[in-house]
Amino acid sequence: MTILGITGPTGAGKTTALYEVEKLGGAVIDCDAVYHELLESDIALQQKLEELFGPLRGADGTIDRKKLGGIVFGDPEKLELLNSVAQKATVEKTRELLAECERQGRPLAAIDAIALLESGLKPLCHATIAVLAPPQVRVGRIMAREGISEDYAWARVRAQKPDGYFMENCDYVLVNDCAGPEEFGARARALLQEILTQTRSSLSKKPSCKEFRRPQTTE
Repeated sequence: MTILGITGPTGAGKTTALYEVEKLGGAVIDCDAVYHELLESDIALQQKLEELFGPLRGADGTIDRKKLGGIVFGDPEKLELLNSVAQKATVEKTRELLAECERQGRPLAAIDAIALLESGLKPLCHATIAVLAPPQVRVGRIMAREGISEDYAWARVRAQKPDGYFMENCDYVLVNDCAGPEEFGARARALLQEILTQTRSSLSKKPSCKEFRRPQTTE
Protein backbone atom coordinates (compact mmCIF):
# COMPACT_ATOMS: atom_id res chain seq x y z
CA MET A 1 0.00 0.00 0.00
CA THR A 2 1.29 3.43 -0.92
CA ILE A 3 0.94 6.03 1.83
CA LEU A 4 0.86 9.69 0.88
CA GLY A 5 0.94 12.72 3.12
CA ILE A 6 -1.07 15.65 1.80
CA THR A 7 -0.67 19.07 3.37
CA GLY A 8 -0.82 22.75 2.58
CA PRO A 9 -2.61 25.90 3.72
CA THR A 10 -6.36 26.29 3.99
CA GLY A 11 -8.27 27.08 0.81
CA ALA A 12 -5.65 25.63 -1.54
CA GLY A 13 -7.73 22.69 -2.79
CA LYS A 14 -6.70 19.71 -0.67
CA THR A 15 -10.28 18.42 -0.69
CA THR A 16 -10.25 18.11 -4.48
CA ALA A 17 -6.93 16.25 -4.39
CA LEU A 18 -8.22 13.91 -1.68
CA TYR A 19 -11.33 13.19 -3.73
CA GLU A 20 -9.02 11.95 -6.50
CA VAL A 21 -7.38 9.62 -3.97
CA GLU A 22 -10.79 8.12 -3.21
CA LYS A 23 -11.57 7.72 -6.92
CA LEU A 24 -8.39 5.67 -7.24
CA GLY A 25 -9.65 3.31 -4.53
CA GLY A 26 -7.64 4.93 -1.77
CA ALA A 27 -8.57 5.80 1.79
CA VAL A 28 -8.36 9.28 3.28
CA ILE A 29 -7.41 9.81 6.91
CA ASP A 30 -8.43 13.29 8.06
CA CYS A 31 -6.22 14.03 11.07
CA ASP A 32 -8.46 16.86 12.30
CA ALA A 33 -11.36 14.39 12.40
CA VAL A 34 -9.15 11.79 14.07
CA TYR A 35 -8.18 14.22 16.83
CA HIS A 36 -11.76 15.37 17.40
CA GLU A 37 -12.92 11.75 17.64
CA LEU A 38 -10.16 11.03 20.15
CA LEU A 39 -11.26 13.97 22.28
CA GLU A 40 -14.68 12.32 22.54
CA SER A 41 -13.66 8.69 22.96
CA ASP A 42 -10.10 8.38 24.32
CA ILE A 43 -10.34 8.37 28.13
CA ALA A 44 -6.56 8.42 28.57
CA LEU A 45 -6.23 11.50 26.35
CA GLN A 46 -9.06 13.26 28.19
CA GLN A 47 -7.44 12.59 31.56
CA LYS A 48 -4.04 13.76 30.32
CA LEU A 49 -5.47 17.03 29.05
CA GLU A 50 -7.24 17.71 32.33
CA GLU A 51 -4.08 16.93 34.27
CA LEU A 52 -2.28 19.56 32.20
CA PHE A 53 -4.94 22.25 31.80
CA GLY A 54 -7.47 21.74 34.57
CA PRO A 55 -11.20 20.88 34.32
CA LEU A 56 -12.32 20.91 30.68
CA ARG A 57 -15.73 19.21 30.75
CA GLY A 58 -18.79 20.86 29.32
CA ALA A 59 -22.36 20.46 30.56
CA ASP A 60 -22.68 17.20 28.62
CA GLY A 61 -19.57 15.72 30.24
CA THR A 62 -17.39 15.86 27.13
CA ILE A 63 -14.21 17.89 26.60
CA ASP A 64 -15.20 21.48 25.76
CA ARG A 65 -12.94 22.35 22.82
CA LYS A 66 -13.74 26.07 23.08
CA LYS A 67 -12.72 26.08 26.74
CA LEU A 68 -9.51 24.25 25.90
CA GLY A 69 -8.82 26.70 23.09
CA GLY A 70 -9.39 29.64 25.40
CA ILE A 71 -6.71 28.27 27.75
CA VAL A 72 -4.00 27.60 25.16
CA PHE A 73 -4.46 30.24 22.47
CA GLY A 74 -2.43 33.29 23.33
CA ASP A 75 -0.07 31.23 25.50
CA PRO A 76 2.67 29.77 23.25
CA GLU A 77 3.98 27.38 25.91
CA LYS A 78 0.57 25.88 26.64
CA LEU A 79 -0.25 25.68 22.92
CA GLU A 80 3.01 23.84 22.26
CA LEU A 81 2.22 21.45 25.11
CA LEU A 82 -1.26 20.77 23.74
CA ASN A 83 0.12 20.19 20.25
CA SER A 84 2.66 17.71 21.61
CA VAL A 85 0.02 15.67 23.42
CA ALA A 86 -2.54 15.88 20.62
CA GLN A 87 -0.05 14.99 17.91
CA LYS A 88 1.25 11.94 19.79
CA ALA A 89 -2.28 10.59 20.20
CA THR A 90 -3.17 11.39 16.59
CA VAL A 91 -0.06 9.68 15.20
CA GLU A 92 -0.78 6.52 17.22
CA LYS A 93 -4.39 6.40 15.99
CA THR A 94 -3.30 7.11 12.42
CA ARG A 95 -0.96 4.13 12.55
CA GLU A 96 -3.90 1.95 13.57
CA LEU A 97 -6.05 3.30 10.75
CA LEU A 98 -3.28 2.72 8.20
CA ALA A 99 -2.90 -0.88 9.39
CA GLU A 100 -6.65 -1.36 8.90
CA CYS A 101 -6.44 0.10 5.38
CA GLU A 102 -3.69 -2.37 4.54
CA ARG A 103 -5.76 -5.26 5.88
CA GLN A 104 -8.58 -4.11 3.61
CA GLY A 105 -6.25 -4.34 0.61
CA ARG A 106 -6.33 -0.65 -0.20
CA PRO A 107 -3.83 0.30 -2.91
CA LEU A 108 -3.43 3.81 -1.51
CA ALA A 109 -3.99 5.82 1.65
CA ALA A 110 -3.62 9.56 2.11
CA ILE A 111 -2.99 11.32 5.41
CA ASP A 112 -4.60 14.77 5.36
CA ALA A 113 -2.88 16.98 7.95
CA ILE A 114 -2.07 20.67 8.11
CA ALA A 115 0.73 19.81 10.58
CA LEU A 116 1.95 16.78 8.62
CA LEU A 117 5.56 17.96 8.54
CA GLU A 118 5.84 18.88 12.23
CA SER A 119 3.79 16.18 13.89
CA GLY A 120 5.67 12.94 13.30
CA LEU A 121 3.31 11.84 10.53
CA LYS A 122 5.76 12.48 7.68
CA PRO A 123 7.91 9.36 8.41
CA LEU A 124 4.80 7.21 7.86
CA CYS A 125 4.56 8.37 4.24
CA HIS A 126 6.17 7.10 1.07
CA ALA A 127 5.77 10.59 -0.43
CA THR A 128 4.45 13.97 0.64
CA ILE A 129 2.48 16.44 -1.47
CA ALA A 130 2.02 20.14 -0.80
CA VAL A 131 -1.18 21.57 -2.29
CA LEU A 132 -0.77 25.31 -2.85
CA ALA A 133 -2.75 28.11 -4.49
CA PRO A 134 -2.30 31.86 -4.99
CA PRO A 135 -3.27 33.74 -1.80
CA GLN A 136 -6.03 35.74 -3.46
CA VAL A 137 -7.62 32.52 -4.72
CA ARG A 138 -7.46 31.00 -1.25
CA VAL A 139 -9.09 34.08 0.27
CA GLY A 140 -12.00 33.82 -2.18
CA ARG A 141 -12.52 30.14 -1.41
CA ILE A 142 -12.41 30.64 2.35
CA MET A 143 -14.92 33.49 2.16
CA ALA A 144 -17.32 31.43 0.04
CA ARG A 145 -16.93 28.30 2.15
CA GLU A 146 -17.17 29.82 5.61
CA GLY A 147 -19.12 33.04 5.06
CA ILE A 148 -16.46 35.25 6.62
CA SER A 149 -15.30 38.74 5.72
CA GLU A 150 -12.45 39.41 3.33
CA ASP A 151 -10.34 40.97 6.10
CA TYR A 152 -10.77 37.91 8.31
CA ALA A 153 -10.00 35.58 5.40
CA TRP A 154 -6.77 37.46 4.69
CA ALA A 155 -5.86 37.26 8.40
CA ARG A 156 -6.35 33.47 8.25
CA VAL A 157 -4.18 33.19 5.14
CA ARG A 158 -1.37 35.36 6.53
CA ALA A 159 -1.34 33.46 9.84
CA GLN A 160 -0.37 30.19 8.13
CA LYS A 161 3.05 29.04 7.04
CA PRO A 162 4.34 30.49 3.75
CA ASP A 163 4.36 28.51 0.52
CA GLY A 164 8.15 28.23 0.69
CA TYR A 165 7.94 26.13 3.85
CA PHE A 166 5.80 23.52 2.14
CA MET A 167 7.83 23.64 -1.09
CA GLU A 168 11.08 23.03 0.75
CA ASN A 169 9.80 20.18 2.92
CA CYS A 170 7.50 18.17 0.64
CA ASP A 171 8.48 15.75 -2.12
CA TYR A 172 5.94 17.11 -4.61
CA VAL A 173 4.24 20.46 -5.08
CA LEU A 174 0.80 20.62 -6.66
CA VAL A 175 -0.29 24.18 -7.43
CA ASN A 176 -3.97 24.89 -7.85
CA ASP A 177 -3.94 27.75 -10.34
CA CYS A 178 -6.58 26.05 -12.49
CA ALA A 179 -9.76 27.53 -13.92
CA GLY A 180 -11.95 25.13 -11.93
CA PRO A 181 -12.04 21.98 -9.78
CA GLU A 182 -12.33 19.67 -12.80
CA GLU A 183 -9.04 20.90 -14.25
CA PHE A 184 -7.30 20.74 -10.89
CA GLY A 185 -8.73 17.29 -10.22
CA ALA A 186 -7.20 16.06 -13.48
CA ARG A 187 -3.85 17.56 -12.51
CA ALA A 188 -3.98 15.95 -9.09
CA ARG A 189 -4.99 12.58 -10.54
CA ALA A 190 -2.04 12.65 -12.97
CA LEU A 191 0.40 13.24 -10.12
CA LEU A 192 -1.17 10.53 -7.96
CA GLN A 193 -0.95 8.03 -10.80
CA GLU A 194 2.69 8.99 -11.39
CA ILE A 195 3.54 8.38 -7.73
CA LEU A 196 1.64 5.08 -7.68
CA THR A 197 3.40 3.89 -10.83
CA GLN A 198 6.82 4.65 -9.40
CA THR A 199 6.00 3.02 -6.07
CA ARG A 200 4.71 -0.12 -7.71
CA SER A 201 7.78 -0.42 -9.87
CA SER A 202 9.90 -0.27 -6.69
CA LEU A 203 12.22 2.44 -7.90
CA SER A 204 14.62 3.51 -5.19
CA LYS A 205 14.46 7.19 -6.10
CA LYS A 206 11.35 9.25 -6.79
CA PRO A 207 11.51 11.07 -10.12
CA SER A 208 11.55 14.82 -10.44
CA CYS A 209 8.08 16.20 -10.90
CA LYS A 210 8.93 19.63 -12.25
CA GLU A 211 5.88 19.74 -14.47
CA PHE A 212 3.74 20.02 -11.35
CA ARG A 213 5.79 22.81 -9.84
CA ARG A 214 4.99 26.50 -10.27
CA PRO A 215 6.81 29.63 -9.10
CA GLN A 216 5.92 30.55 -5.56
CA THR A 217 3.19 33.19 -5.44
CA THR A 218 3.63 36.12 -3.09
CA GLU A 219 0.95 38.39 -1.75
